[in-house]
Amino acid sequence: MQTPMTAAGAAKLEAELKQLRSVERPRIIQAIAEARELGDLKENAEYHAAREEQGFIEGRIKEIEAKLSHANIIDVTRLPPSDKVIFGATVSVLDVDSDEEITYKIVGDDEADIKSNMISIHSPIARALVGKSLGDEVTVDAPGGKRIFEITEVQYIA
Repeated sequence: MQTPMTAAGAAKLEAELKQLRSVERPRIIQAIAEARELGDLKENAEYHAAREEQGFIEGRIKEIEAKLSHANIIDVTRLPPSDKVIFGATVSVLDVDSDEEITYKIVGDDEADIKSNMISIHSPIARALVGKSLGDEVTVDAPGGKRIFEITEVQYIA
């Protein structure tokens, strides 16, 4: 199953994968070799800690490889500009009730970070916004109740 991912999200995962393969993996292999030289492996805490870390690193490498292999990478900067909200768009909305303006970037599940206003394509707000256009009002069934937003800006930026 293909999962949507922004080009920036894919680049971040690829950078982490490169770091794990070229820096962390060789470092932990060296740590295991050094711990083996200390003798009895049954009571060697350094060896067991290094093996545990190796398991974590190898698991993370497999996880990233799987995510990237199933990713449908979408680069909105290569699409013609439009006022329509799509995956990867940066959308500014006005909360009609509070008169507060908020900007969200609609991203994949693994990239979502509400502190950075990056919301998952599967979140209630993103689901309500996708397919709408500049000037539209949308009603969002948020966990805190219904909220009404007016779309004030749609950008296709990285």
